Amino acid sequence: MKILANDGLSKSGIDILEKAGFEVLNVHVAQNQLENYINQHNIDVIIVRSVTQVQQELIDTCPSLKLIGRAGVGMDNIDVEYAIDNGLQVINSPSASSSAVAELVFAHLFGMVRFLHSSNREMPLEGDSRFSALKKAYSQGVELRGKTLGIIGFGKIGQDVAKIAIGLGMKVLATDPYVESAPITLEFFNGQKSTFTILTTDKEELLKESDFITLHIPFQEDYALAAAEFEQMKNGVGIINTARGGVLNEVDLVNAIENGKVQYAGLDVYETEPTPAVQLLMNPEISLTPHIGASTLEAQERIGVELAQQIIKIF
Repeated sequence: MKILANDGLSKSGIDILEKAGFEVLNVHVAQNQLENYINQHNIDVIIVRSVTQVQQELIDTCPSLKLIGRAGVGMDNIDVEYAIDNGLQVINSPSASSSAVAELVFAHLFGMVRFLHSSNREMPLEGDSRFSALKKAYSQGVELRGKTLGIIGFGKIGQDVAKIAIGLGMKVLATDPYVESAPITLEFFNGQKSTFTILTTDKEELLKESDFITLHIPFQEDYALAAAEFEQMKNGVGIINTARGGVLNEVDLVNAIENGKVQYAGLDVYETEPTPAVQLLMNPEISLTPHIGASTLEAQERIGVELAQQIIKIF
């Protein structure tokens, strides 16, 4: 059987598949050439990340496809229901990248509260001439310990975020229509463990009480955070989005920053990827990364292995 890893796959995953007898084509084919490539090479399995689209038209015109694999969690770029209705299997790797995304949330949080996203821009330009002024400007940071973190979406990633927050001494509020409670187990270097039970709350309570709010939900038709939600938040709140572009209204976010409602924001995903809005890119109050939440070396290894094992089990 032939597998096309169109957006890449870790060497560990490829090795496992090849050892099991699969032929893996680890190449990237442009979207407009994908149909011809799949049919020409009689591809059985296509593995994608967030770039390649596997929608109804591609499924209809590529009868050799038997399985679609998503190297990651969200499957917004795959017409999952249509694929299943037409006899294809669809898999993803829901747990492999959750800790990587959770760590990026705190990379943004730590950077924001100590103004690293701004000082790292200013120091190379003016560190030698305005050192004292910059020191004064960036000496008003705050600590995360004791603050309240609101987590919207309490699946695997949201729960991994909660683990780090609890370890830092933060209070955690979480909301999720499908999760009433979740055990959060912290595992320490010496084998000891400690488990906390988080009971989810309603979204309105979370918006009102949180010092920082982080999004961990799939794409949806309506914004999860827009002007009405910002109005309910504390003044000076921090917002993190490492989930999906389109779940946060970016125009309303910029307005909230300008009127002082939002003091910090950290974005890894954008409504108009791969060309984020210039008002986001140029805003000194926003910490920016180019959709790298799941992109650690360790996470990519785990994703490749997890997908490979699922594919072998299925076939």
